[in-house]
Amino acid sequence: MTENETGTASGTADTDGTPATDGTTPGTDGTAPHFWQGSFIHEAEARRRLADLPAAVEAALSSVLGTETVLAACDALSTALRDPGHPVRARLAAHLPAGEDPSVLAELGALLGRRELTRKLRRELGGASPGRLNRADPRESVYEAWAPVGMVAHIAPGNAVTVAPLSIVEGLLAGNVNVLKTSGDDTLLTQHLMAELAAMDPGGAVAARIVVLRFPSSRQEWLRLMCAPADAVAVWGGEDAVEGVAAHVPAGCRLVEWGHRISFAYLTGAARSDSGTLDALADDVCLHEQQACSSPQVVYLDTADEGEVFAFAERFAAVLAARPPAVTVPAAGGPDPAAEAETTTTELVARLEEHLGLTKVFAAPDGSWRVMADTRSPLTASPLHRSVWVKPLPRERLIATLRPMRRYLQTAGLAGSVTDIAELSRTVLAAGVTRVTPVGSMLESYAGEPHDGVYALQRYSRRVAVRADPVRFATTACLDDLAGPVVLPPPAGPLVGKEDVREPARKPARADAELYFRSGGSTGAPALSVFSYDDYDTQMHAAARGLLAAGYDPVGDRTANLFYCGGMYGSFISFFSVLERLGGVQLPLSAGPDHRETARALIEHGADTLFGMPSYLWQLLHAQEEALRAYGGLRKVFYGGEHFTPEQQRTLAARFGIETVRSITYGSTDLGPLGYQCTESSGGVHHLHADLHTMEVVDLAEDRPVAPGETGRLVFTTHARRGQNLGRYLIGDLGREVPGRCPCGRHAPRFELRGRTGDVMRVATHFLNHRRFLALAEEQGSHRGELQIRLDGGGARERLTVRAERSGSTDPVRLREVFLAGYPELRSAVSEGLLDLLVEAVDGVSLDRSPMSGKLLAVVDARR
Repeated sequence: MTENETGTASGTADTDGTPATDGTTPGTDGTAPHFWQGSFIHEAEARRRLADLPAAVEAALSSVLGTETVLAACDALSTALRDPGHPVRARLAAHLPAGEDPSVLAELGALLGRRELTRKLRRELGGASPGRLNRADPRESVYEAWAPVGMVAHIAPGNAVTVAPLSIVEGLLAGNVNVLKTSGDDTLLTQHLMAELAAMDPGGAVAARIVVLRFPSSRQEWLRLMCAPADAVAVWGGEDAVEGVAAHVPAGCRLVEWGHRISFAYLTGAARSDSGTLDALADDVCLHEQQACSSPQVVYLDTADEGEVFAFAERFAAVLAARPPAVTVPAAGGPDPAAEAETTTTELVARLEEHLGLTKVFAAPDGSWRVMADTRSPLTASPLHRSVWVKPLPRERLIATLRPMRRYLQTAGLAGSVTDIAELSRTVLAAGVTRVTPVGSMLESYAGEPHDGVYALQRYSRRVAVRADPVRFATTACLDDLAGPVVLPPPAGPLVGKEDVREPARKPARADAELYFRSGGSTGAPALSVFSYDDYDTQMHAAARGLLAAGYDPVGDRTANLFYCGGMYGSFISFFSVLERLGGVQLPLSAGPDHRETARALIEHGADTLFGMPSYLWQLLHAQEEALRAYGGLRKVFYGGEHFTPEQQRTLAARFGIETVRSITYGSTDLGPLGYQCTESSGGVHHLHADLHTMEVVDLAEDRPVAPGETGRLVFTTHARRGQNLGRYLIGDLGREVPGRCPCGRHAPRFELRGRTGDVMRVATHFLNHRRFLALAEEQGSHRGELQIRLDGGGARERLTVRAERSGSTDPVRLREVFLAGYPELRSAVSEGLLDLLVEAVDGVSLDRSPMSGKLLAVVDARR
């Protein structure tokens, strides 16, 4: 998880003391010492369950562990660990080893946040949902994913409190069952950390994949039972520790060695005389007392001059002498007797070799630090605890000198000019180093950084592929959609609206605010919605999968992107990105006033598919009807922002030969894509992007669910979002859940859009809906155009004017009769003398539209 785990080339894998006695031995704090799939258990029960471990693993693997489930649980634990007053942090602090700084819990919390883990997933496995079987290339029916290896056995070191829990989290992110062994004399910190993590997932999927056992390595039978069903065994420690575990690794099982490593600093001529460089080097030596693999044990100088080596060692010794002494706690800390003996022996040998002119030793009188200059270049492990070798190594001999030790090399801290750093980086990497940093930051790491030259998540995963029939699966972008429903954490908290999410407290942090989209202002004042680039990429891939489901063909379709590129630029840019990810042929023309020029471009470049808003596409097609009908090449229309009515769709088919007319997506500027249509969908029916969001339908007036199938306010909670909490968001639309599984075979829930909340009008004591007027006009009045309602006050009665777009079949008198006959509430208001009803035929250009987006305003309320 991080490069700064404790462990060096001279350390041991764990510090088990005397073997614990069998039986029900409690842990050091009086509790059971083992955590098994959500429960603390004693020795006898652990022994019994170990014998049945293969069956427990198979049962856990029978269901899929969603990445979002792990991320949500880790993020919740991260929040608790970073809060000094949180009860979870207080409970865990009681299990810290003696002398361990409680701030280590906050450091651990920082590594478990959604931002860091999502970045790690993207770096190591290519995306935030790597386990889903998506098309590797949208133009081919080949599906690839990262699958768990199955079960990972983790053999943790006994000298680093964060390594064990972070190792389990890596195994969980890859979807594995994880069985971890801690040292026999460790505290129960890891067990209780994992219990707190499991508690953050109320569904229990995380708990089902975690087992933490505490026993000494001398208990070989337990180690054998633990490794027997493993598909990968991860072990920390030196060669002896790895050898001891390897004996229990079954054939075909992946052995993942996180062995001890040696790191060094390399200083060029100018750098070694710079006081700032020496101070930075001392920081690397003193931080963690060289207990991290990335701590420098040797300082190499780019020289062959022995005198320069001795002179530098003396200068650096003065810098170390000025540092505050190490703070150690006897119960936890300082060198143990064996380490002290190694340090003393190493120093004595170096002093003896001074008489041969090979070495020179500079050491603290109290033995708290030592700098040992050596004229011989080969890499030598340090006894640690502020013990540093200084050696000559001209750059031309770097590879020959270091390559024999390549199995043990980790970090090289470089100091020199910009050119030096570039050249030396390539050289030390060729010699076997896996990590290069500036001197002074050798122990620092970043989320997703490779560990010892590999990505941990890839070591705990398999790359799998499914090749499907290209005809039968032409519109299937993700196989998992057909296999089962996505499980996401249930939404919680109060309902929030547009104004709520724009409050300063809810705005994303500056680090997450990378992409700003201005809304079209169709339903209010234009506003900015903020995304990270990772969020945007996730959403565009989702929209691309939805477009495939709707029947878009990235191989055969030639698409004109005719969304607006002015005030409402979001759709144009987004679907440019979608087509880019699909690899589809694209003509990014954008919507413009010159319909003749747009039609010419469509015909000249052979476009057969149109993306755009219905109002614009309707105007374009009718303005250039003669040319486009003569062309005869248009086949598909994918629309967004508004709706094509059934009558309009029939007109597109009859006059222009358009075979497919579907929603391109359902979404919002704030939340991104929310739903998509499949080839079995029509009208306002969409599938939910269930891997990104959960959806609720709540009452028009109260925060309570409506009865199944009833219309209510649509509420969305987005889960795949970094830096901004958009939970239980009122989108402003009305809709209803569509019961049953879709004939297309997808498990994603379906919903039907039933208009905007603003389309519902309170007029003359009645609630009237614009959608009802439109349906009556089309189904009984043979109306084929747009429809707008205007409300005016004044006098004793209100006035409702239905403005119908004029066409050859528009009959205002007939439409008024249809409305009164088919809408009882309207008829009642008119008959009671509370409302005047007018119907008029108007040109489409005279209908009121949003000045920013060009969308038709369904209801214009002039009473206010």
